[in-house]
Amino acid sequence: MAEYFDMDEITGKAYDTRLMKRLLKYLKPYVGWVVLAAFLLILGSLLQLVGPIIVKFAIDNYVVQKDLDGLGMIALAYLGILIVAFLVTWAQLYLMQWVGQKAVYNLRMEIFDHIQNLNLRFFDRNPVGRTLTRVTTDINSLNELLSSGVVTIIGDLVTVFGIVGFMLAIDYKLALVTLTALPILIFAAFLFRIKVRDTYRTIRRHIARLNAFIQEHISGMSIVQLFGREKRAFSQFSSINHDLMRGHHQSVIYYAVFFPIVRVFSAISLALIIWYGGGQVLQGFLTFGTLVAFTQYIERFFRPIMDLSEKYNILQSAMAAAEKVFRILDTEPDFAEPEKPVKWNECRGEVEFRNVWFAYNGDEWVAKDISFKLKPGEKVAIVGATGAGKTTISSLILRFYDHQRGQILLDGKDIRSIASSDIREKIALVLQDVYLFSGELEKNIRLGDDDISDEKLKQAARDVNLERFIKTLPNGYKFKIGERGVSLSVGQKQLLSFARALAHDPKILILDEATSSVDTETEMLIQEALDRLMEDRTSIIIAHRLSTIKKVDRILVLHKGELREMGTHEELLQEKGIYWKLYQLQYRLQDVGSVAGKEASS
Repeated sequence: MAEYFDMDEITGKAYDTRLMKRLLKYLKPYVGWVVLAAFLLILGSLLQLVGPIIVKFAIDNYVVQKDLDGLGMIALAYLGILIVAFLVTWAQLYLMQWVGQKAVYNLRMEIFDHIQNLNLRFFDRNPVGRTLTRVTTDINSLNELLSSGVVTIIGDLVTVFGIVGFMLAIDYKLALVTLTALPILIFAAFLFRIKVRDTYRTIRRHIARLNAFIQEHISGMSIVQLFGREKRAFSQFSSINHDLMRGHHQSVIYYAVFFPIVRVFSAISLALIIWYGGGQVLQGFLTFGTLVAFTQYIERFFRPIMDLSEKYNILQSAMAAAEKVFRILDTEPDFAEPEKPVKWNECRGEVEFRNVWFAYNGDEWVAKDISFKLKPGEKVAIVGATGAGKTTISSLILRFYDHQRGQILLDGKDIRSIASSDIREKIALVLQDVYLFSGELEKNIRLGDDDISDEKLKQAARDVNLERFIKTLPNGYKFKIGERGVSLSVGQKQLLSFARALAHDPKILILDEATSSVDTETEMLIQEALDRLMEDRTSIIIAHRLSTIKKVDRILVLHKGELREMGTHEELLQEKGIYWKLYQLQYRLQDVGSVAGKEASS
């Protein structure tokens, strides 16, 4: 994948043909409906232009002649045209909104699917709030363009050019006088476009910053309150929010200037019609009906111009949003899935590392030439100081990241030849920080796997000593868990994660510090479940507390990314190497803690 990029610092064109072509592809499945909507829009615009012609005809042929019967007939015809125009406009608006929602639905589904298939490196480098902005706020901006911008621009242009054509056809001299102010208005519109161009990117950038800040601080509200950072957080929020307000304020200023200018030129054009056209009527060179028709046309002429300015607003906002949305869609995963993945139907549980090297950034190696082999059903612990590379090993086995050198084999098959979904289906990872989704407790165990029966689910809960806790809950397995499991204790969440792993019946089990945050009583419950959980499974236990791993078959000792020692608990103690030092350090710390506890109790 490309190096880290700031998706909010994009400075492309105000109108990008390439981006527009990509956006229009989402309308392609509905091209028939779009064409019909465009036809209805043009028809509706033309029907609106017929009105002043009918008024002119009625005045010059029936009002002046005092023909009431003829005037009644022409009034009915005018009413009929208005009704048809209403129905046509309604159908066009409904069609385009329907098509726009369909297109945006497909785009939103595509970007969410793409985000799910990106590797973890993308999420390591991009704040959640910013990514959330891409899927919500930016997609909504594209919705405005696809549902109301693309086709209605055609209608506005048809109206503008149609009015000019009708006025020139009726009386070209009066038309030229009326449009005298038009060049100045075009210049004002051009200047407005330049001034407003950058405000939309600025606003998008500040919205993304605001979302990222809010998401981060709400998620970490306990830390904010614990360390008394409320005032500082509020000050930072105020600064970001003020920048956003200032961006919107700048945009409002431009529109507050431009729209009154349009109205002023509309009034000037109307004054020119009355001055010049009225003189022509008095001299007998122009009919009164023509003068009235021109006044109606000039009122309708400036409406689409103002509407086009609004559409430019939508276009600018959509271009700024499209740049960022397509930037995510163009982000390729760090590694591709195999074109023809090998079948891995039966997992025996053999894991082998052959001279594996891995770095998160450049050549800053966190795993250096690591080699080991786990037999099916073997229980192995990985220990080492913080930053030694223990969690990296589990991430490489699950292929969250791709190693740069060496080879990782699962049952003798190269991990790069197996589909990632197939790997993760057969391997369960239990983390120290358990992530739970809001919803029913049983759904957090199943995680969408309908093959897990109710009995299997309950048996898994019983095996990890979770069921007795579930029985105390209202609604039992149907109990609603809050966001991230806020209604459960740390120990309860970890027991639930054990039940989740057991219910999915993996052949390879990875426990990443899974018992390091629980109290003694809960740890005893988990220890009772571990034997059942690891039975007939290749188990990898990553732990800081060495007292929890004495019964494993082998212990791998990592130090600064290297595999330095390997053996049983007793063998490694006899070597008096890194493991012996870690064990002695923890033993002394436990002794210090015991003495401190006795002194406190006395």
